[in-house]
Amino acid sequence: MIPSVDLKRQYESIKPEIDGAIAQVFSDSWFILGKQGESFETEFSGYLGARYAIGVGSGTEALHLALVAAGVDRGDEVITVPNSAAFTASAISFANATPVFVDIDKDHYTMDPSLIEKAITPRTKAIIPVHLFGQSADMDPILAIAKKHRLKVIEDACQAHGAEYKGKKVGTIGDAGCFSFYPSKNLGCYGDGGMIVTDNAEMANRLKLLRNGGQEKRYYHLIKGFNSRLDEIHAAVLRVKLKHLNRWNAQRAALARIYDEKITNPLIIKPITAGYGKPVHHLYIIRTRSRNALQEHLTARGVQTLIHYPIPIHRQDAYKDINLPLGTAPVAEEYAECILSLPMFPELTTGEAEQVAQAINTY
Repeated sequence: MIPSVDLKRQYESIKPEIDGAIAQVFSDSWFILGKQGESFETEFSGYLGARYAIGVGSGTEALHLALVAAGVDRGDEVITVPNSAAFTASAISFANATPVFVDIDKDHYTMDPSLIEKAITPRTKAIIPVHLFGQSADMDPILAIAKKHRLKVIEDACQAHGAEYKGKKVGTIGDAGCFSFYPSKNLGCYGDGGMIVTDNAEMANRLKLLRNGGQEKRYYHLIKGFNSRLDEIHAAVLRVKLKHLNRWNAQRAALARIYDEKITNPLIIKPITAGYGKPVHHLYIIRTRSRNALQEHLTARGVQTLIHYPIPIHRQDAYKDINLPLGTAPVAEEYAECILSLPMFPELTTGEAEQVAQAINTY
């Protein structure tokens, strides 16, 4: 079976570096908010070109705390898209706000800026564009609308480590950018972890308080905060992996080119790269109206595939309370029934990618 993701291959390729980094943390025996985390924050912000980086417990918590730091509170609304992982909306709910969903661009799976202003109300406080599947949302019109209506822009870059928008790394374009280090991400640790980046010193200082129970120093709590910190073992692992990220992203791009060139089945719609961006191919998503049959066909030929995400967020049971009918986001709703994720990870071989394409072409 050609796996959709194989994290063991990556670990084995850098095993001595990873094992040494973890051993150093145990040798130091400092596990929370130590020198590994501080060093990784400096290195990751430098990689992106941001002034500040604040490590937190997960990508969801990165979004949650960024919203709180931006002033989002009970009764506010936050505009986002319905075709992301539901955790994007969960973060809005954790901030006591209500998610408002706008549909996506037909070609690129990201927020359609032309629909944003219709969704703005007096209660709207922020916009969360999602850089989905490793491709940037179209940020310039989003920022222009946000400026016009005095809204904050919090980028969900949880699937887009190293992706670019008009030459600038995503996550550094809005008021804050949020990243997940879930194991299967382009840059992943061996558990949950997250990061918020910003150029705003006041926001960065508030985020450092919020992630650590509101403490400025131990036992002195200035504000009501949370417990959401990137631990030292994950930070040490991420410091090692960050050195390989550009190479891994290049390998993903090479695999995507193989799929682009070798998949010729007319029943398959392949992804389109937006002209304004440089994607990092976290996932390679195809569409077909006979998805289930294709998935069965590929499984029978030794190809594992996944579906990201089969139910739009506004149709999830968790969000029945906002009472949005079918047809609220027709593009996202249609695509949820058509999309299929092909194997995509840096250690996938050229031969394996060609086998995947050949199996699709025989369908």
